[in-house]
Amino acid sequence: MSNENVNKQKVLDLALKGNEIANPQDIVKDPYVFEFLGLPEDKPMMESDLEEALVRQIEKFLLELGKGFMFVGTQQRVTFGNVHYYVDMVFYNKILKSYVLIELKTIKLMPEAVGQLNMYLNYYAAEVNEEDDNPPIGLILCTDKGNVDMQYALGGLNNNIFASKYVTYMPDKEQLIAQVEAVLTANSKEHK
Repeated sequence: MSNENVNKQKVLDLALKGNEIANPQDIVKDPYVFEFLGLPEDKPMMESDLEEALVRQIEKFLLELGKGFMFVGTQQRVTFGNVHYYVDMVFYNKILKSYVLIELKTIKLMPEAVGQLNMYLNYYAAEVNEEDDNPPIGLILCTDKGNVDMQYALGGLNNNIFASKYVTYMPDKEQLIAQVEAVLTANSKEHK
């Protein structure tokens, strides 16, 4: 079957079955579009401002996240010894039966964010999960995840950690066409 026929079959399957969720990577989008927050396009912001804006618009944020998400809370404390850390946002996905821990970064993805989230996931697996829960899932939402070294930071971990870019506005028509063409080109190279 040619690449074109494979892609057509994937589109047909999606149209007939809808978005199926079977694995942690099935719930992760890239990029997430936070246009509903009404944030300025090119103005720097703090992580706490982004978190506050998302919580104010939690219903729209849940819709952007996808199917099966339930909001648990923000700034969920994780304590090791006498040191407290705080997970930015915690959700539970009832389809996957997993906690989803989200770290917000208003900068590009850095390796230390991966280590921090990995620590939180290990804590949740050991201290928070119930017997019938699946392992927790980590998601780092950042302004740029295009670093080549991130494949090394995210590789080899036992936990499911994903990085997704977020944008605060929809790209204009030309940018959107360029992004779609880039994805199609990358997919056609993968299947050759």
